[in-house]
Amino acid sequence: MIPGLHRAGRLIGVFALAALGAAARQREPHAGYIYPAGGGRGTSFDVVLGGQYLDGATNLLVSGGGVSAVVVRHVKLMTPQQLNNLRNLFEKYVQVEQMGRTDPARKKEAEDLRRRITEQLRVIGIDEFSMRALADYRRMMSDPKRQVNPAISEQVRLKITIAPDAAPGDRELRLQAALGLTNPLKFQVGVLPEKQEKEPNDSGPNVVSGALPLVLNGQILPGDVDRFRIRARKGDRLVAWVQARSLIPYLADAVPGWFQATLGLYDTEGRELAYCDDNRFDPDPVVAVEIPADGEYDLEIKDSIYRGREDFVYRIAVGNIPFVAGIYPLGGPAGQTTPVRLTGWNLPSPEIPFAPLAPGVHRVAVRAGDLISNWQPFQADTWPETAEREPNNDTATAMRVSAPIIVNGRMDARGDRDILQFSANAGVKVVAEVIARRLNSPLDSILRLTDAAGRELAVNDDHDDKGAGLVTHQADSRLEAVIPSNGVYFLTVSDTQNKGGPDFAYRLRLGVPRPDFALWVTPASLNFRAGATVAATVFALRKDGFDGPIDLTLLKPTNGFALAGSRIPAGEDKVRVTLTCVGQRSGEPIPLTLEGTATIGGRQVSRCAAPADDMMQAFFYRHLVPAASWLAFAPRTDFRSPPLPPPAVAAPMQIVPGATSSIRMRLPLISNRRRWHLELNEPPDGVSLEKTNWGTDQIELVFKADPEKARVGARGNLIIEVFGEGLGGGRRVPVGFLPAIPFEIVSRGKS
Repeated sequence: MIPGLHRAGRLIGVFALAALGAAARQREPHAGYIYPAGGGRGTSFDVVLGGQYLDGATNLLVSGGGVSAVVVRHVKLMTPQQLNNLRNLFEKYVQVEQMGRTDPARKKEAEDLRRRITEQLRVIGIDEFSMRALADYRRMMSDPKRQVNPAISEQVRLKITIAPDAAPGDRELRLQAALGLTNPLKFQVGVLPEKQEKEPNDSGPNVVSGALPLVLNGQILPGDVDRFRIRARKGDRLVAWVQARSLIPYLADAVPGWFQATLGLYDTEGRELAYCDDNRFDPDPVVAVEIPADGEYDLEIKDSIYRGREDFVYRIAVGNIPFVAGIYPLGGPAGQTTPVRLTGWNLPSPEIPFAPLAPGVHRVAVRAGDLISNWQPFQADTWPETAEREPNNDTATAMRVSAPIIVNGRMDARGDRDILQFSANAGVKVVAEVIARRLNSPLDSILRLTDAAGRELAVNDDHDDKGAGLVTHQADSRLEAVIPSNGVYFLTVSDTQNKGGPDFAYRLRLGVPRPDFALWVTPASLNFRAGATVAATVFALRKDGFDGPIDLTLLKPTNGFALAGSRIPAGEDKVRVTLTCVGQRSGEPIPLTLEGTATIGGRQVSRCAAPADDMMQAFFYRHLVPAASWLAFAPRTDFRSPPLPPPAVAAPMQIVPGATSSIRMRLPLISNRRRWHLELNEPPDGVSLEKTNWGTDQIELVFKADPEKARVGARGNLIIEVFGEGLGGGRRVPVGFLPAIPFEIVSRGKS
């Protein structure tokens, strides 16, 4: 307890409380990788989680149950200056320790030096007290091939235990540190025996003991090549399936923006049996081969251009394991059973029944004994469905359909194209959309709409779907057009490169627009102090012409959090909002759910926002990567600040280009006002915070819009970030946000 904090019986300014420890809270904990990225049921093993700002790590949160962890140690890399200082301490210790043999005072000084050196060595993960250990560390850090990245410069070492009855499959884990929760990482619970690579294994392979199937775990460092020697029998239908990019989907500072693994299988004479650098358009390679003879074989994995780093983590499932390469059809009616044909290796049956209960994308996998295959996506819908019928390669043989309809088809062979014929009336808007690449099909579609005379009305090759966060090549097509006159029309779907085959499947939606929306909210982990406010971003994927406003609500129980700026304005694709922690916290992560509601066609439609992280790859491209849960975390505390009330406005504040607009907010008693600085965070184009006028219990914020840059009609929320001046060693330190302020830029005549 801070002396006098409650004793005075008065309100303390929210900024003053937020400043407590602000220097340490100016950064969010970040998790870059975990190695190994999974383990078998009923095992206990050591893992390393690499990231940044991981001080005070206490707990590992793993979804799904059955997985527990104990934090062993937090390790930080040293800067060159810190290394020099430690070397100087060692040299001084040697001198003092020698003098301490005859001088008791010097002996005590030597003991103190030894304790300090030992503590610093442990920080960088060295238990051996010697100059040799420090020299080895210096050589490692000075290796020109080593790419030291601040984002993964810290390590937390943990002991993970997986219960024997833990459900197998993908989990989501976050590390709980002093500054809050990290972003989520993928972690897998498996049913196979697991092995970890042992370096060196580039010139000579690790000989893998034990029978197949099993999972191999490793990391690729710069220029590294990992080799494993396995034993297989003649006739084995051996599958080696790499998971690398699927574990860590995007790397911000790498080109390409993920670990681009290659996998080869060789006999002991070096002859290649199989090689793969990707699986269709998936960067994670899969090798499948029938073994020609009993004996030993080498698996070789590396990066395609010999990059590497600690976050180039992989898992290879290898053996006579079931692997589903593709399914057909790619979807079916919700609430009905669809016979799904499978292609792949070691499958127990070529066809399975699948009955999704609700619309959406579901997972199709098969079990072969105790082994579970990979999964393929299956889309369920409520529209009528039919299967494509050949021949339909020209208008004379076009398949007749009645909209609305979903057609399940495929490009059966190279050069194939499928043509649908339908009737429509003048003035009707039709929408046609291919769903293929988003369902793991290699088809790169193109759509063409023509009339009976062959005149082209609309064409589309690629259509971006912002919700397909793991698909980097947006190869699916979508078009819409207003029918000019009553008559017959033709819709052609084909591959842009005239490719085809049994795997080139698609679902084609044809009908009138079906206005709707989907929501994503970032970041997936929100870190608070009691009474503090943080910012989040809500993205709207508007479908088939819906452009109305979307009202946002925290679903009950709100668990002590309040939302401000709770509307995505009409026509906008995203809005930044704020959440305030209005109650004292228990120190446990709290799940939150955000719902958006809109009126579409006279009826109310509600959609829950999917949690996601806004990730960058290759220094430029950004993607929304879905997460399993949206968690808020506020450390337990015996004190809190009263939360800031939202701005007292019934409608968005209007800002006129070339003029100023102001808003007043009531605040608790503020002390040391000169220490607080307010800034617009990610402001809209042309809008600036011109002035801050402090009152006794309120603040006036004065905004201005540049007439040359501000866009009339722009709407959203203004997010104000608060900084403390002279905190944390005299620096300006971010300490939080004010509640979101809705705004609209209007022309002078409308203000």
